[in-house]
Amino acid sequence: MRLPVIKHINSFIEENDADFVHETIDFLEHLAQARGLKDEELDVIGEILSNAYGALEVQKAMAEGQSEREALNGFMQRVTGSID
Repeated sequence: MRLPVIKHINSFIEENDADFVHETIDFLEHLAQARGLKDEELDVIGEILSNAYGALEVQKAMAEGQSEREALNGFMQRVTGSID
């Protein structure tokens, strides 16, 4: 996951609607099941998916009253904690 990408997706959600991101996630999950995809292509799709899911989590925290900075920091701490 890359914080700049999550922030960029978050700004898209603020300007448009989270439904676009949900639909993109549905599409990418469907695409990932296609036969003949190379491992590198699956890795890219997976990275995009993880950033999109991360942006939705940040957006949810912001809707609950956190600032963008607090939401991003909290999300990254959870991700880092789950890796350890």
